[in-house]
Amino acid sequence: MTLKEPAPSTTAAGAAAPDEYLEKRQLKKGSAGWLLLAGLGVSYVVSGDYSGWNFGLAEGGFGGLLIASVLVASMYLALVLGMAELSSALPAAGGGYTFARRALGPWGGFATGTAILIEYAIAPAAIATFIGAYVESLGIFGITDGWWVYLAVYVLFIGVHLAGVGEALKVMFVITSVALLGLVVFAVAALADFDVSNLTDIAATDAAGSSEFLPFGYLGIWSALPFAIWFFLAIEGVPLAAEETADPEKNVPRGIIAAMGVLLVTCALSLVLATGAGGAEMISGSGNPLVEALSNDAAAKVVNYIGLAGLVASFFSIIYAYSRQLFALSRAGYLPTSLSVTNGRKAPTLALVVPGLIGFVLTFTGEGALLLNMAVFGAALSYVLIMVSHIVLRVRQPDMPRPYRTPGGVATTGFALVVAVLSVIATFIVDSTAALWCLAVFAAFMAYFGLYSRHHLVASSPDEEFAALAQAERDLE
Repeated sequence: MTLKEPAPSTTAAGAAAPDEYLEKRQLKKGSAGWLLLAGLGVSYVVSGDYSGWNFGLAEGGFGGLLIASVLVASMYLALVLGMAELSSALPAAGGGYTFARRALGPWGGFATGTAILIEYAIAPAAIATFIGAYVESLGIFGITDGWWVYLAVYVLFIGVHLAGVGEALKVMFVITSVALLGLVVFAVAALADFDVSNLTDIAATDAAGSSEFLPFGYLGIWSALPFAIWFFLAIEGVPLAAEETADPEKNVPRGIIAAMGVLLVTCALSLVLATGAGGAEMISGSGNPLVEALSNDAAAKVVNYIGLAGLVASFFSIIYAYSRQLFALSRAGYLPTSLSVTNGRKAPTLALVVPGLIGFVLTFTGEGALLLNMAVFGAALSYVLIMVSHIVLRVRQPDMPRPYRTPGGVATTGFALVVAVLSVIATFIVDSTAALWCLAVFAAFMAYFGLYSRHHLVASSPDEEFAALAQAERDLE
């Protein structure tokens, strides 16, 4: 019997969705090598160097944000090394959801996928508000920040993605290269304005542990964590391209590790040079801190234009990330299966459009810092679950093939797990209302899964097949 829709199934190895179901849900294979993946990883994150991180200066001062950034950079390095191993063992479009599905079962997989969706649906909205600030500061043809700017970027870049992944990844790589060039221009120009005293020009408060270096005390370090995360947020999306990558077992680990190396350098340049050139107090609330930090008008104008490219790069690439995460969850039946149908160019149409509509609505808040904190909540929660997944698989399935193995093993990912937990808590310290809204959305998704979708999973989808094979192996043992 041939069905148009998948028969309800969970992890039963004998159940299978019909061929025509998966034929309508195919991504373009072999579209990327490790260099394009490294570019994708940097593209996800590079906007964080141009705007957003500086709000952490208002929470912890330079010292608090610096310490938070060191902690967060260490966490991300450990996270990336852990995900490199997981992606080499389980190369599928679900990324973190795929890893957690194998380690923690359907509930853990869906929880991880949901947290990532919250991150990726909200992050472009935050970036769109920063794009608006950069556009307004350029003053081209009298353009000012507004809803129509946000609408234009969503329509334009979702349209490019609908044209196909090969085209999208190449465009992302070019834009990212331009954005990195802009950071070099900024660094050279900022050296002329750099003054060590600017780093600590926020007056000390009466908070516990307050000093010139830590004006908001010890708690300021914790409060600055979500903004330090903005330097690296979304790099974990590289494994989402696994099904569209040539030789993913090798290229995904290479790509994500290379991207992390670049981002460690750009984080240090932006944090130290922008604060030292413009002053911590002055840029702490800026929508375009790298531009406002420069006194050289010509250099500032160049950085402004290129900074816009950096924001566009991340906006553009996170659209790719949310579409692939939603595609994977939908294809497996965790979310409505209509969301994973692909067009003639092998691009998931509704998976691109629906989160874009949600993000566009969120831009009407006009609060970049608020949206940033909400995105970080989803990201940090997903990191907790992904690192737990790495540890569980190392303990329970030590013989699972792993072409790449994480240096330090569970000690490395255990460290990332601890910092990720602290980061989740920090989002409540910064803005408890925003974090609670995200928690409510997360709970609603989990209720949907518990009441409906867990009874309608597609056994022949890649992620469910991974789980079914693992269960069969355990049964044999």
